[in-house]
Amino acid sequence: MKFLKLFFAFLIVLIIIAATGSYWAFNSLSTPVAHAKANDVIVIEKGSTPTQIISKLSSEGILSSELPLRIYLRTFGNAGNMQAGEYQFKSPISPLEVLKELEKGETQTTRLTIPEGFTRFDIAKRIAANFPQNPPMDEKQILALMDDTSLIRDTSPNAANLEGYMYPSTYDVPKGAKTADIIKMTVEQFKRFWKPEWGQQAKSLGRTPHEIVTIASLIETETGVERERPIVAGIINNRLSRNIPLGIDQTNVYIAKMLGKWDGTIHKSDLEVDSPYNTRTKTGIPPGPISSVTESSIRAALNPQPNDYIFYVRNVDLNDGSHWFYASAAEFEKGKAKYQQWLEKERREKRANEANTQ
Repeated sequence: MKFLKLFFAFLIVLIIIAATGSYWAFNSLSTPVAHAKANDVIVIEKGSTPTQIISKLSSEGILSSELPLRIYLRTFGNAGNMQAGEYQFKSPISPLEVLKELEKGETQTTRLTIPEGFTRFDIAKRIAANFPQNPPMDEKQILALMDDTSLIRDTSPNAANLEGYMYPSTYDVPKGAKTADIIKMTVEQFKRFWKPEWGQQAKSLGRTPHEIVTIASLIETETGVERERPIVAGIINNRLSRNIPLGIDQTNVYIAKMLGKWDGTIHKSDLEVDSPYNTRTKTGIPPGPISSVTESSIRAALNPQPNDYIFYVRNVDLNDGSHWFYASAAEFEKGKAKYQQWLEKERREKRANEANTQ
């Protein structure tokens, strides 16, 4: 009889302990906890084990204790449902709410792609379309932020804006990122590629870094064929040394974008506009870059290939974006005529195709 009393007393104690533990666990799992990382993106890497995930969230302050969630997952949950991803956890948040978020596998970034040769006007348009702000921000307001050159003052103290210094690449931008932070991200990428010795190399060429970036932007818009870029750089040098206008049509496109007049076609008025960027009517290089630039174009501007060429025109035989190069105007005119014939044929075929689809 005494043994039975002891047994039941022990059983009651166990029940009380279990009930207390269950209450503690339930309360711990369902009680929201405040933390300081609500605006941060917490990255859970692929291949992370449940233990590693819980430890990371605890170290970040998202979980106040690891034990309740460990017990829950071991007893009731399925730890394998937790997924890698990029998360923003609200504050306060309970461990059970954290677990639900982890089972969604959220991605908290939006991809921004800046193609080679994009202008600041193109970049502003893309940011406005893909990264809504609160309060709303239009392209003009974004362009105004690009007038802040403090980020590049150490490299190009005389730059008027960030044109040429927002590196063409693909960026994973955290959701909710401010426009200024997005712009800063692209400029910091440029600065990663810009090597300190390039400033000295520019000086040895009689150029400032800003002038090198400007020339690189001209090269960037003239040819996408990397092997041609040093040749084009050499032609730019040849024209500059002979005081011949560079005649780069993309500068006229850039002017039209600055004036808000670009409609996809270069008009006669675009070629005649009075602007320091107009390389058809002005000698020398423009006052600043006309597009984003890649490392290969910067290297070409710093290492122009010596040659006798003055002209170049698209190679329509290969039609791969490459060019024919000429030292004489007469040979150039022959190549230009062939290009214009090809261009007219392309236009006729396009018109015919459009007519057939109507």
